[in-house]
Amino acid sequence: MPQNTSAPTEQNSSAAEDRNFVLRVVQPGLAGLMDGSVSTLAPIFATAFATHNSRTVLLIGLATAVGAGISMAFSEGLSDDGTLTGRGSPVVRGLVTGLMTFLGGFLHTLPFLIGNVHNALTLAYAVVGVELIIISFIRHRYFKTSFLLSFVQVIVGGGLVFAAGVLIGQS
Repeated sequence: MPQNTSAPTEQNSSAAEDRNFVLRVVQPGLAGLMDGSVSTLAPIFATAFATHNSRTVLLIGLATAVGAGISMAFSEGLSDDGTLTGRGSPVVRGLVTGLMTFLGGFLHTLPFLIGNVHNALTLAYAVVGVELIIISFIRHRYFKTSFLLSFVQVIVGGGLVFAAGVLIGQS
């Protein structure tokens, strides 16, 4: 009786596709989301505590998110042409990283459309919390990191940057 040898080939092909997706989309996107979500905390919250002006925070947040997105896009795109590592097109990785960096910084900037800075801050805290949970989930799902460990690591990193922003903003 002939044996079906296509299943292992299909499994190998599927595993290779999954690996390529992680290397070419998930990892650059996660790096961007983490950078955008965390690195923009200090300027946004420092501005909020220093000025108590939502419009100023909104402008600083938008500028920071755009600048970080552009910087990370070029950083990822120029760091590896993909031939040595197999990580695919540098243009695609750069775009994914840049867009996710912008998104990470932009999301917790949006609450500052609210004119009352205290209400905006309260909503921004919640948005940051959701961002950190999403980052932890992605790390858990695609990199098999313990969700709890990932959450603690992300909270510690985000907490340090947030604290720096508050301290600078209050000085």
